[in-house]
Amino acid sequence: MDAFLTSLFALALAEFGDRPQILCAALAIRYGRVSPILWGLGLATLCNCLISVIAGSAVHQWISEDALQLFYALSLISAGFGMVAWRRPVDLLQKWRLGPFWTSFLGLFILQLGDKGQFVLMATAARTDMAAFAAAGGWIGVMSACLPAVLFHRQLAEHIPMAPIRHAGGAAFLLVGAILALGAWGIF
Repeated sequence: MDAFLTSLFALALAEFGDRPQILCAALAIRYGRVSPILWGLGLATLCNCLISVIAGSAVHQWISEDALQLFYALSLISAGFGMVAWRRPVDLLQKWRLGPFWTSFLGLFILQLGDKGQFVLMATAARTDMAAFAAAGGWIGVMSACLPAVLFHRQLAEHIPMAPIRHAGGAAFLLVGAILALGAWGIF
């Protein structure tokens, strides 16, 4: 259950105000249809979660517990820096003419591939040895962050200050990651 809850909360926080959420809102505004965008988001997120936990399970076999804790700490620190740092604008895929499902699926799959959420999920799967629970939690976490962007795209853009929430989440990731890293080194 640790893998499920850890990945659920970590990915929900990591994706709030992030590029996949922004792209989901833009695609919902562009196409005006929610269903194909949700299917594309769900499938793209599922594929990326499976890639992450397969890689994490392989890493779990290779390194010691202290190294796994350090790996997890570094994933949180990386996510924290990614949340507080400047980011380039999201490509809204205006030139893509694939329809709402394929644009959502391919655009979100590419955008999430190698992103901080995928790194945190891989480290969670490596640390816990419960890949299926980590994948399920990660998938639900990303979906819970992006679902409001699809359903309430206009209200989200107008009424919720995403930058302060993203910065507070980044600071939390940096703090927890630093504490775990110090613990892995035996300092804290």
